[in-house]
Amino acid sequence: MELMEAIKRRSSIRNYQNREIEQEKLNLLLEAARLAPSASNRQEWRFIVAKEFSTRQKLMAAAKGQHFVGEAAVVLACCAETDNHIMACGQPCYPIDVAIAIDHITLKAIEEGLGTCWVGAFDENEVKKVLDIPENIRVVELLTIGYPQQVYEVGKNRLDLNEIVMYEKWEK
Repeated sequence: MELMEAIKRRSSIRNYQNREIEQEKLNLLLEAARLAPSASNRQEWRFIVAKEFSTRQKLMAAAKGQHFVGEAAVVLACCAETDNHIMACGQPCYPIDVAIAIDHITLKAIEEGLGTCWVGAFDENEVKKVLDIPENIRVVELLTIGYPQQVYEVGKNRLDLNEIVMYEKWEK
């Protein structure tokens, strides 16, 4: 699959088949994350793979009861073991770096016939309790992964380029 095709096909999947993900495919997704760029090559991302039904149910509760979190074959806790480094632009690097790694996973998932959904609505402290995550580690996002119930059509409701891109200066 061409990269642009994967980008066009990516969507947030909230209905999954009751089907396990082959370990080989899961390893490819995690390898895609490992190869992501990071600020000063810090590689602060850490991932906890939750496959057990009981664990996924607890994560669903921590994610405000969103049913698809418990239905996905895998819930990935996308974490950062960070020194809270601030880039010269004033932004902390760990949430950006983890997001880049997650995006690598989502695009590789499309190529492997899998679907994903970023989950930002969760109680970080509850997720930490469920997964025995130390206090100093940040849980940046949860990511559900599984075989989608249906394949979505290419074509998203997105703003046109001329609405989001400006050249040389802010033009609005």
